[in-house]
Amino acid sequence: MKRIDLRSDTVSRPTPAMRAEMADAEVGDDVYGEDPTVNRLEELAAEMLGTEAAIFASSGTQSNLLALLTHCSRGDEYIVGQKAHTYIHEGGGAAVFGSIQPQPLDLEPDGTLNLDKVAEVIKPDDFHYARTRLLCLENTQDGRALPMDYLKKTHEFARDRKLKLHLDGARIFNAAIRLQVPVTDISRYFDSVSICLSKGLGAPVGSLLCSTGEFIKEARRWRKVLGGGMRQAGIIAAAGIYALENHIDRLQEDHEKAALLDAGLREIKGLEIEFSAMQTNMVFFKPGKTHSSRLPEYLKKRGILINGGRRIRLVTHLDIHRDDIPTVIEAFKNYY
Repeated sequence: MKRIDLRSDTVSRPTPAMRAEMADAEVGDDVYGEDPTVNRLEELAAEMLGTEAAIFASSGTQSNLLALLTHCSRGDEYIVGQKAHTYIHEGGGAAVFGSIQPQPLDLEPDGTLNLDKVAEVIKPDDFHYARTRLLCLENTQDGRALPMDYLKKTHEFARDRKLKLHLDGARIFNAAIRLQVPVTDISRYFDSVSICLSKGLGAPVGSLLCSTGEFIKEARRWRKVLGGGMRQAGIIAAAGIYALENHIDRLQEDHEKAALLDAGLREIKGLEIEFSAMQTNMVFFKPGKTHSSRLPEYLKKRGILINGGRRIRLVTHLDIHRDDIPTVIEAFKNYY
C-alpha cells in the first residue's frame, strides 16, 4: 500500500539526485572552517537572502535559538506570537539557555501581530522590567504568507522603537512563491532570518541563519556552546545546496496541491475548512469532537497519515503527488 503522509513537509525525503550530490560531496572539518561544501552553502544562502553572511545549523530550532541568543542578553525580552514556533515548539530554549523572557501575544487571523498591541507590551526603561530587545515574526505563519505591506510597516515600527527584528523564515520561500516576489523583498526587512532546508525544499537536515558578518560571527560562538559544531558536514550541506538550487520553484506545485485538497474537502459536510487567500501548502480543518481521535486511525489503515486533534493540519510537499489528492479526498468522503 502506498503511503501518503500529510502530517508535515518535514517528512519529505531527499531525491535520488540529491543523494548523489551528498555521496560526492567534498568535505573537511567545519569547526575549523575547512569544509568547502558547508562554506559554499553558507555563501549561497547569504547571497540568496541578500545578507553578508550565514551559518549552517542542525535544525530550525537551533537556528532560531542562535538568533535569540545573539540578539538578547540575560534578562532581556523578545515579543513573539502566542502560536509562533519560536515560542511554543522550541522547548523554551531562549529561557533555558539564555535567560531571555518571552512576551507572547495572540496572533491576528491573518497570522500577523497587531502592532498597537505590540507597542503596549514594550517595557519602559525601568529596572523593574525586562528589557524589550527583539520582535520575532514567522513566515509563513500556519501556512499563511505575511502581507508585504505589513512587513514594511513592522520594519518601520521596530526601527522607531529601537527593536531588532528576527524572522523565523522556515518556509520563507513558500511565502515568496505565494506573494510572487524575490525572497530578498522579504528578508530585507529583518536583522536576521532563519531558513529551513528540510521542509518543502526536501533536504534531510539543516537550517541556516542569515545576517551581518559580525552577527554571524557571534552566532557561530553560540553554536559551539550549544554543541552544534559539526565536522565533515559537507555531506548534508550538499543536500542543502541542491535544495536551494533546484527545489524552490517547485514549491508552487505544493501550493496547487493544497488548493485542490481544500476544494475537495469543502464538499464534505461536517468538516470546517480553513484555507485563506494567503495560504501556501497547508490546509487546516476541524473534524468535529466525535471524529478527532477516530479519523487518523481510519485513514492510517488506508495508507494516509495525518495528525490527530480538534484542529488538524494537512501539509503537501514533494512526496505528495497530484494524483494522491483524489485518493485522500475519497477516503475522507467514505469516512464521513
